[in-house]
Amino acid sequence: MRAIFFNLFTQFNLAASMRDRQDHAMSVARWTLLLIPMAAIVGTLCAAFLWSLDAATRARFDHPSLLYFLPVGGATIAWLYDRVGRSVEAGNNLIVEQIHEPGGGIPLRMAPLVFIGTIATHLFGGSAGREGTAVQLGGSIASAIASLVRLDPPSMRILLMAGVAAGFGAVFGTPLAGAVFALEVLAIGRTEYAGIMPCLLSALVGDWTCHAWGIHHTVYHIGYVTPDSARLLVEPLLVAKAAMAGVAFGLVGHVFAEANHALGGFLKRSFPYGPSRAGLGGIMVILLVWIVGTRAYLGLGVWSVIPGDPTIAGFFTGPVDRWSWALKLLFTVVTLSAGFKGGEVTPLFFIGAALGNALGWLLGAPLDLFAALGFVAVFAGAANTPLACTIMGIELFGRTHAVPLAVACFVAYICSGHNGIYLSQRIAVPKRAAGTHFTPETLRTARARRSDIRHQSSKDAAGV
Repeated sequence: MRAIFFNLFTQFNLAASMRDRQDHAMSVARWTLLLIPMAAIVGTLCAAFLWSLDAATRARFDHPSLLYFLPVGGATIAWLYDRVGRSVEAGNNLIVEQIHEPGGGIPLRMAPLVFIGTIATHLFGGSAGREGTAVQLGGSIASAIASLVRLDPPSMRILLMAGVAAGFGAVFGTPLAGAVFALEVLAIGRTEYAGIMPCLLSALVGDWTCHAWGIHHTVYHIGYVTPDSARLLVEPLLVAKAAMAGVAFGLVGHVFAEANHALGGFLKRSFPYGPSRAGLGGIMVILLVWIVGTRAYLGLGVWSVIPGDPTIAGFFTGPVDRWSWALKLLFTVVTLSAGFKGGEVTPLFFIGAALGNALGWLLGAPLDLFAALGFVAVFAGAANTPLACTIMGIELFGRTHAVPLAVACFVAYICSGHNGIYLSQRIAVPKRAAGTHFTPETLRTARARRSDIRHQSSKDAAGV
């Protein structure tokens, strides 16, 4: 009798296990059929966007007078958003909010609006990036597909993260970093591993699709290699210098984010109507060009047809450039605060590489290596994504310098504080141990609370 019960129990467990495996296989098949077309669409849109962006940049160099249309171009795009795009004006922050709490979804109109808006920004000379456009393309397409197939909220979260991964991986040619970025950017101190495989698959397909359309990404090279005979003596010193530079990278990332939010808030309060704010921002950029006497800090800054202009690639080869990081920061903050579309990441690459170049000279370290450290570490501090940025550094620059890359990124993350370019990001685990119970909050809430504390302190000091 005991043997009969044992056999029945074994058969029951085997049948249950087979059903679980079948259900798992069906789930994998359904997700694969959903993710691959979504990521291919996002990769195709990113390819079209990168091609258009390159064409707009070349047109700006060929026709320098386009700069003087920047106020009109900015005002026109702002008017378009005011008429039909108010629901998507929050951009990347809207996507992060929808991933945290799926609700009304992300309107599909986000994709064409941000595509056109970013191309206009670069055609007329605004200093902005491209990651925001790619992420919003991915998020809007993923949301549209989720609504079409009527996914439940947990599945919608996963698909939105996968859309972000596909856009990020395709636009920078870094699929591993794109997958981790989509998991890490949601909350400080916590990574959403529930979506790891969908994000990885989507990032890979998005990147492959973008390449299949003939899009190529800039290749950066680090020539410095530590001699084997001096490895034990040189590498600890090099890592220590990377940590010192990481402090500066984190502080600059903090300054960039805070300046962007502060100026953006001031302009919104002073000029509530979007087109007037963008028009003023365009005038301010033109004035900055006249003041500094160069157009080198317009656009992406990846390349230039003008000899001697500072570019991201140029910071890897020298000569020493002490102040380009600060000027690019200023141009970008003015552009984005006024409401121009694009993103922060490529300007952060420029700022970081330029700052790394300057710090390499100051610390007596290899310029190309420290330009690479700054390239990813300033972004790590500003976006609170040290793991994704470390992986990006390895994908872009190779695994030889993985240790100093990781050190710079994680130190920058710690030193940037509870601030960042994405205010909808949540603080899951504080960067510093809290003495009391910590209630999770968004960066926007934390920033407002700090402002209230400073305001109250000022009133107390004045005896009010």
